Order: sequence, then C-alpha cells, then structure tokens
Amino acid sequence: MEFIREDCIYARQSVDRKDSISIESQIDFCKYELKGGSCRVFKDKGYSGKNTDRPEFQKLLGEIRKGKVRRVIVYKLDRISRSILDFATMMELFQEYDVEFVSSTEKFDTSTPMGRAMLNICIVFAQLERETIQKRVTDAYYSRCLKGFHMSGQAPYGYQLEPTVVEGIRTKKMVADPVAADHVRLMFEMYAEPETSFGDITRYFEEQGIKIYEKSMVRSFLSQLLRNPVYAQADLELYEFFKSQGAAIVNDASDFAGTNGCYLYQGRNVREDKDRCLKDQILVIAPHEALISSDTWLKCRKKLMANTTFQQGRKPKNTWLAGKIKCGHCGYALKATHVPNSTGYFRCTKRTENKGCPGCGKIRKEEFEQFIFSAMQEKFKDFQILHGREEKVNLKLTAYQVELAQVEAEIEKLLDTLTGANATLLAYANKKIEELDTRRQTISKAIAELSVETISPQQIKKLSYYLDNWDSIDFDDKRKAADGLISTIKATSDRVQIEWKI
Repeated sequence: MEFIREDCIYARQSVDRKDSISIESQIDFCKYELKGGSCRVFKDKGYSGKNTDRPEFQKLLGEIRKGKVRRVIVYKLDRISRSILDFATMMELFQEYDVEFVSSTEKFDTSTPMGRAMLNICIVFAQLERETIQKRVTDAYYSRCLKGFHMSGQAPYGYQLEPTVVEGIRTKKMVADPVAADHVRLMFEMYAEPETSFGDITRYFEEQGIKIYEKSMVRSFLSQLLRNPVYAQADLELYEFFKSQGAAIVNDASDFAGTNGCYLYQGRNVREDKDRCLKDQILVIAPHEALISSDTWLKCRKKLMANTTFQQGRKPKNTWLAGKIKCGHCGYALKATHVPNSTGYFRCTKRTENKGCPGCGKIRKEEFEQFIFSAMQEKFKDFQILHGREEKVNLKLTAYQVELAQVEAEIEKLLDTLTGANATLLAYANKKIEELDTRRQTISKAIAELSVETISPQQIKKLSYYLDNWDSIDFDDKRKAADGLISTIKATSDRVQIEWKI
C-alpha cells in the first residue's frame, strides 16, 4: 500500500516569554513556505532543544520512518536541535527516506547543494554557541568557588543560610544554627576519643532522642559530616594538613587565622576516591565562623583515614593487640592462636594461608604482650614529661610552620619566573631555589621533631589510670589503652618496631 507523502511543520517553544516567538507564530511562518498547500503540524511546548526527547518530535520521526513525509519545515534551525550529533543523525534519516528539510527564516532548504552546505555551517555554529555558554557557566561556577561563595543549595547540618553580598554579588552566608551546631560539636568531640566508634555515637543520639532532620542519624551521614572541613577552624595546622595531602589551597598561609571554616570543592581532575584522597581538591577559606577546633577536626580526620582493621560487628577476643600487630616481613596481620592449657603464639596470616611469607618466627603471646605493655609505660612516661612543655613547644612549632609557608611561597614565585628567563636570571633563580629548598628541608625536619599529636586532659587521665591499674582492668580497657598509644606494631621473633600515636 502506497502512502501519499505529505509536508510536515514542526514547532517547539521551551517557555512562554515575551521575547520568544510563540508556537502559533512559528507555524504561520512555516505555512508561508507551503504557498497554500496542505500540511500536518507537530508541536512541542515546554521542551528544550538540547536533545530529541520530545513526544511530538518522536512522532514526526516515526512518520518519516513509515515513508509518509515528503518535507519537514521549521521556523528556525534550533527548533529541531542544538546538538550537531543529533542533527547529523536526523540528516542521515532524512536522506535515507528522501525527506527535504526547510528552514523558513534562514532561507535555505536541503533540496539544493547550497542549502545543504549552509545548513551544516549553521548547525556547527549553533553547537559552538551552546558549548561556549556551558563553558562560561562552568568557568563562572569555578571562579565563584575560588572566592569562597556558598555554592550548594542546602547549608550543611549545623548551619543555616542568611543573605549577604560578596564582592558586590548577592549570595548566602552560613551562620550557626544554635541547636544543630551543638549536635555537630558533640559528634566531633565524641569521635575524637580513640575508642569511640560510629555505632557508639549513633546509639547515644538514639538513646537521647536526638534527631537529625527529624530522622534517626545513620552512619553514612556521620561519616560525611566528620570529613567536611566546613566546620573546622582554618589555622596553620589545617593548612599544613591539606597541603601535605596534595589539595590546592587558594588562600595564603597568612590568611589561616583560626576563625573561619573552609569550603572543599572537587577539582577538575578529582579522583574517584575523593573521601580518602584530597589531591586536586580545592580548599578555600569560607566567610562563616567555624564550629570545631582544627585540633579536634584533624583527630577525627586522621582516625577516618586509618585503615579499618576489623569487620563491623566483630571484636577481638584472643589478644588486646589485635589489629595493631603486623608481620615484620610481609605486613600482614599476626593472629593470636589460643589452645586451652597451652601457651598461645602469634602467627602470620599470610604464611598460614600459604601465600609465600617466611613467617614471623616463634612469638609467645604472653611474653610479647608484657613486652609491649612495658614499652607503653616508658613511652607514656616520656610523653608526660614532654606534655608539661607543650605550650612552649607549640609556640615554636607555629613559628616554624609560618616560616615554612613563607619559604614555599618564595620558591613558587621563583619557579614562575623561570619561563622565558635568560641564562643569567636562570642561574640566579636556580641558586636561590637551592638555598630556599635547603632551608625548607631544615624547617620540615624541625616541625617533624616538634610535632606531637595532642591528647586531651581527659584522655591522659584515662591512659594513666589504665597503665597504673593494668592487672585489674578488663580486656576492653587494655585494648582502649593500646588504641590510644599505638598505631601499628611490626614484629618478628628477633625484631619489634612500634609506630606510636604520641
């Protein structure tokens, strides 16, 4: 059965505006091309031209595939599509079914060679215009990020939004929500304690009837909140942490005065594991006041960054060193074996699974635990002596951190001058950079020697109690003491290496 092929008009309007031509006006322009002939009209109202997902347009394409369409007439090229890929696909379809295409206002049709050439040129420029607009929007967003504008819709939990003006631009500023801000402070204070888990915090909030956005708090919410530097005081400690993690820091070190919070934006080349890796993310000092000290925030962040040793819901039962002790050869965990009426041993899990490790040798569990306990006593004693000089040490540490930031800034400025420099300037810059780099290494070493992870007075009191009453405290308290003092232990039968938290 043969169909009588007909002319079709297609009209589209995204939104009703005074400065946009109505669908009815588009149809009138198109009918002029028919010179009184009959036609079928397809019209989509309220649909964008960025793609072809429009009901009437899809019906038109269906009619073309059935061979019912002779010619398609539009008011303007962009009524069909703004995408060169979509339009190229349609042109192939038109050619396959011998369908002509006419643009009323642009005065060309594809029945002529000139019309086909002009059509291709116009669609290229339409796509170029759209991509240019998108780039301008993206660049504007990126620029606003660098200036510390609030870019998301809802304020993070603990804050509420108030209108403000930054550099003559209307935006919103975050201010503390009196009730929610106290909840945030409590979350950070609890998690900063070495022995506190997500489960401990969520259970406490549930028992106290504290709701988050009128719902029970879940661990995923808590995890994201504790990672967010929007709550942390932007001081030199925070500056050094993000710099060491590879984040791009917009502000100078001198701006980190310890009052405001920070925004952390995803960079253009951010990694998928952005929660763990900060490389290429962008840190900007925000205009709002922080809720949490940098010390508390960093304790939480470092705790989050540490590898989880145990599966959720499982607790160690054979040794209070579980999760801390690793094989000195391969780095796999050492597992404490327990045999009734017999001495237990630590064994390498990799060797046990026949994966090629020579093993850690014979390490008796009771003797090793006593050795580690003695080491903990000595380390804590040294720490208490050092802690008495903490204020003096921290002042010196801050001075070194300021100097380090200044030296690194000088190096960066000199590196910028190397592009296009002549031989004389190049030699001078290289010599100066070497001198500054030597100074940088000296300062970094001094900072490392002075950097002592601070412990709250409450934690010191707890650790002191645990160590003084070791024989009478229970298994869980011994584990808490080890967790407060030790990061990891690498051991063989003849060598022990302890990485301390203090």
